[in-house]
Amino acid sequence: MSVPEPVLRPARREDVPRIVALFTDDELGRSREGAPLETYLSAFDAIEADRNNTVYVLDLDGELSGCAQLTVIPGLGRRGMRHAQIEAVRVASHLRGRGHGRWLIGRLVEMAREKGCGMVQLTSDKRRTEAHRFYGSLGFVASHEGFKLALD
Repeated sequence: MSVPEPVLRPARREDVPRIVALFTDDELGRSREGAPLETYLSAFDAIEADRNNTVYVLDLDGELSGCAQLTVIPGLGRRGMRHAQIEAVRVASHLRGRGHGRWLIGRLVEMAREKGCGMVQLTSDKRRTEAHRFYGSLGFVASHEGFKLALD
């Protein structure tokens, strides 16, 4: 039996509940998520209205099995270089370790290159050590220390 070819497509509004389910598919995600669906739908609408932002979903034989957001950021620094930010990367827990995340990130990097970006960056929670090894295996380098300030 052949393995179905994954499809990466822009997310649709009706995908949002499944995307949120992917966000909560691990303990860390469950601790951070849980807003009413309307909150996520409103955020999705704002992302969809921004031409530099796209949420993508990984469709594997009709199953929404992964997601990520790609943001293209114009910049003045580094000689006016455009760069891409990848975030909210998730692959369904029962499908991890099968190459889907590698394929997903590879496609997003290709898209960033096609959009004229000279660099792709991403952040990952310090507690996600397996994800750090994964990103390192793809050539990402932990070159900077990131800082966040919660405004809540």
